Amino acid sequence: MAQIAVKDMSTLPYGRLGLISLEGSSDLGRMVDQWLVKWRREREYPLIDTFELEGYRRDSFQIKVKTPRFGTGEAKCEITESVRGDDIYILVDVCNYSLTYQIGPYVNLMSPDDHFQDLKRVIGAIGGKARRVNVIMPYLYEGRQDKRSGRESLDCATALHELINMGVENIITFDAHDTRIQNATPLHGFETVHPSYQFIKALLGNVQGLKINNEHFMIISPDESGMHRAIYLANILGVDMGMFYRRLDYSQVEENGRHPIAAFEFLGPSLAGKDVMIVDDMISSGNTILEIAEMLKQKGANRIFLCCTFGLFTDGLEKFDQAYSAGIFDRLLTTNLIYQMPELQQKPYYISADVSKYIALIIDTLNRDLSVSGLLNPVDRINKAVSSYNALQEV
Repeated sequence: MAQIAVKDMSTLPYGRLGLISLEGSSDLGRMVDQWLVKWRREREYPLIDTFELEGYRRDSFQIKVKTPRFGTGEAKCEITESVRGDDIYILVDVCNYSLTYQIGPYVNLMSPDDHFQDLKRVIGAIGGKARRVNVIMPYLYEGRQDKRSGRESLDCATALHELINMGVENIITFDAHDTRIQNATPLHGFETVHPSYQFIKALLGNVQGLKINNEHFMIISPDESGMHRAIYLANILGVDMGMFYRRLDYSQVEENGRHPIAAFEFLGPSLAGKDVMIVDDMISSGNTILEIAEMLKQKGANRIFLCCTFGLFTDGLEKFDQAYSAGIFDRLLTTNLIYQMPELQQKPYYISADVSKYIALIIDTLNRDLSVSGLLNPVDRINKAVSSYNALQEV
């Protein structure tokens, strides 16, 4: 399917392609742009130089924007070139806390709120002149506040409505905390993409001696809410899955209004001697996934691979260093969809799963008004990667 997406020229572009990468996602945007430039240079098509395909080949599809700030911390956005009639894709990383701005004599770290406001400033600067505006927000802003419990704000749905009301037609995110959030925008495009293939590709490309079969490998879900990820991957690979569920202490209530976790209980077949892959949407502090990895070791698991789409590491990396030294886990995989601190990439246990090509495929396919359903179902690509890996192991 990936080859079809690259070569198919059965439709004309929806509009001249433009990619806007906000500062927090500049590295990822540069990689996505390189893929788009490469593919469109390689394609041969009789009408490639006609008026209908004006701007189809460019040295770069990136459109530069500026978001300067006043001394008060307020900001504005300026687009450096015309986008009239363009098919615009805005890439934003709301989790990039490495950026700062000045407020008087003080330096302020950019929060998710700041990044989201900059996104709206870009859309405001476009001013309805583009033919279509699409937002690629890998980590969905306020995605963990997707449902209301008691007297709470419903932030994620509110944010989605803000974007739709500003003229955004398609919102593409990765591994949304709860896919039902798309019900907030029923009449507009909303895709939540799972990087399952990228994880498998990265794991197979960096780890030797894996036997992807039911006797030697297992997929683990760290909680009941993420079971769909584990079930999907286990079914594709033809292996067993297990899960942990949280047994809560309903006799106590913590400051955040939630009941504390009394214990984690494991449901699944024997782990003895098996390599296991823990799949989840994010690592925040890391306490839960490391605790689960330790329990898996106690139950006889062999190698343990931690795979999470978003590595936030809100408490730093020290506890992961200690757990790795103690043999609790073997490798840690996260994607480059959000900011990766430099020290993380230097760790001997870390593997980065590159998703830039996947994003470029989605953009290229949508721009030519084709269905992305084949790209969102990576079964064939995963099976091909496993077969190739097995063939090399037998040599």
